[in-house]
Amino acid sequence: MKQAQHTLAITTKGQGLYEFTDQVVNWVSGQGIAAGLLTVFCSHTSASLTIQENADSDVQRDLLTFFANLAPEDSALYRHTMEGPDDMPAHIKSALSDVSLSIPVQEGRPTLGTWQGIYLFEHRTRPHNRTVILQLMGT
Repeated sequence: MKQAQHTLAITTKGQGLYEFTDQVVNWVSGQGIAAGLLTVFCSHTSASLTIQENADSDVQRDLLTFFANLAPEDSALYRHTMEGPDDMPAHIKSALSDVSLSIPVQEGRPTLGTWQGIYLFEHRTRPHNRTVILQLMGT
């Protein structure tokens, strides 16, 4: 059994989905692990991860609109408002989505579907530097 770990730094420009599939695929393919399990972990409470369609950008726009309606930026709705009107909605969005993904690895590559991409889902309105940890175990 082999194990490898890597940290990615992802800079965001504010709310949105930021695809980083190529970075993950390139790193995994260089680890010499043919079969195993990749864990992708976002170490933040106001951003999350998702695997989503990467062929039509309307999917990302619709997701942003849906989450904005689900957790609106309205300070009257929340107690936690010290970091601005987008902070508590960002925590809610993160709680409703994933901060960790598990992806099988076969033949030295993550087994993503044809239209699947790995995204950091930034929930805050201002730019951030986000950390994503990749953990790969296998043979």
